[in-house]
Amino acid sequence: MTSTVPNAVEHADEQQPPITMFGPDFPYAYDDFLAHPAGIGQIPATEHGTEVAVIGGGLSGIVAAYELMKMGLKPVVYEADQLGGRLRTVGFEGCDESLTAEMGAMRFPPSSTALQHYIDLVGLHTRPFPNPLAEGTPSTVVDLKGESHYAETVADLPQVYRDVAAAWNKCLEEGADFSDMNRAMRERDVPRIREIWANLVEKLDNQTFYGFLCDSEAFKSFRHREIFGQVGFGTGGWDTDFPNSILEILRVVYTEADDHHRGIVGGSQQLPLRMWEREPEKIVHWPYGTSLASLHVNGEPRPAVTRLNRTSGNRITVTDANGDIRTYQAAIFTAQSWMLLSKIACDDSLFPIDHWTAIERTHYMESSKLFVPVDRPFWLDKAVDDRGNPTGRDVMSMTLTDRMTRGTYLLDEGPDKPAVICLSYTWCDDSLKWLPLSANERMEVMLKSLGEIYPKVDIRKHIIGNPVTVSWENEPYFMGAFKANLPGHYRYQRRLFTHFMQDRLPEDKRGVFLAGDDISWTAGWAEGAVQTALNAVWGVMRHFGGETDPTNPGPGDVYDEIAPVELPED
Repeated sequence: MTSTVPNAVEHADEQQPPITMFGPDFPYAYDDFLAHPAGIGQIPATEHGTEVAVIGGGLSGIVAAYELMKMGLKPVVYEADQLGGRLRTVGFEGCDESLTAEMGAMRFPPSSTALQHYIDLVGLHTRPFPNPLAEGTPSTVVDLKGESHYAETVADLPQVYRDVAAAWNKCLEEGADFSDMNRAMRERDVPRIREIWANLVEKLDNQTFYGFLCDSEAFKSFRHREIFGQVGFGTGGWDTDFPNSILEILRVVYTEADDHHRGIVGGSQQLPLRMWEREPEKIVHWPYGTSLASLHVNGEPRPAVTRLNRTSGNRITVTDANGDIRTYQAAIFTAQSWMLLSKIACDDSLFPIDHWTAIERTHYMESSKLFVPVDRPFWLDKAVDDRGNPTGRDVMSMTLTDRMTRGTYLLDEGPDKPAVICLSYTWCDDSLKWLPLSANERMEVMLKSLGEIYPKVDIRKHIIGNPVTVSWENEPYFMGAFKANLPGHYRYQRRLFTHFMQDRLPEDKRGVFLAGDDISWTAGWAEGAVQTALNAVWGVMRHFGGETDPTNPGPGDVYDEIAPVELPED
């Protein structure tokens, strides 16, 4: 059991195939598509070497560029900040280079099978991430209303937490057909997935996460709802998600995206950076030894895009921060959607008006983190009582609290090596509270809060460097951490996700393809960035007259069979 409030079904049969993040909105097996020996598609030889703009050098942009290059096209990547996007790994000034902090994505579920394809491709390794009560987490402290509970398993917590767990299980089962959907997704039973999900989308699109809880007899107790919000399941408290659409939460639990997390050894930003330098063994048109880096001057992406407009022949013209103007037959836009409304001057003709509406309605979650380097994983020291007798407990634990810190994570490389503490990881309103404070000011508040939970632990004496912090809502090329749909946003998300199917668009609205976290049904998870990148690659391939192998149909080839539910507009 890996969470304070576990998922609704404990699977006794460990031999079941791992669930994937391919549904339920668009149950397509991206992992099988990538693994197929026939490859993911080809374009006519007459189009080889044609340039395609890829705007945004985050994971989605790098995956799209890499696959386009393998097909024989020439991706031209534009990046305003640094390669990696929200896969951002930083070091600590003056400390050993092995000490790193994950400012963005830091934990990945096994259900991210398309993401895992690329992790394996570049030779990276993963290890268990120390979520609350996860198997690899030595201990967890839950601190609510000034009362702390130490636990190594959920059985160590008071009965009320198990009552909350049972309420969540019952709520999911009665309100969202959890067991049935979970079974269908494990078996990749697409007709059953679509049947269940169609009914739930129609019934729940207008419902908040909190409203879903309140409608359940299992959660009639406010106290239970409050504890659930503060402690949650898997990664911790979920009260910052309470205003969001319940459909967003169901996608997470159905795909087990909040369970069994793993971190990338050495930092997640290595993934896009290694892909940038990687020389594919199987590549069309380009000579062996070609990489994305080698296709760009000095191995660097082009700078920020400042203008996008359509020009004669339905071409896409891109102006960058250096004033350079280039025109392309096709472009993939992977940056956060709001950039099209704020940082980039755009023609209205780039997208149909209902797509512009969907872009404008995108709702972002704020998020803040703060890390400090320490001399060693002192939290593994054993505590003693007031008489000096050993208690058998760790002196400090992974911590969930209703205090300002909310979630504190302890990250180590071994007992005698320097280590890192994520003093605080917060979202939404909790994140906004930190916005005016500097890194050092944030650290002082956090140390005070943790000192109240662990009065005998002097965290400060172990700190060996300055803190590093991020507030994603304050990052100029992001303005938020990740998308999270509000009630009633399903129709908007459908428009964005299905944009890669451009045969359905007027001819003068084709050629720009949307991809990235904002476009994904599984926002906030790197898997969604990969999946939408592959959708866009399929769209570009089709745009250039290409096709997939009949034995390995792409997402667009099977679209009519598995298209997302379409709700009425009137």
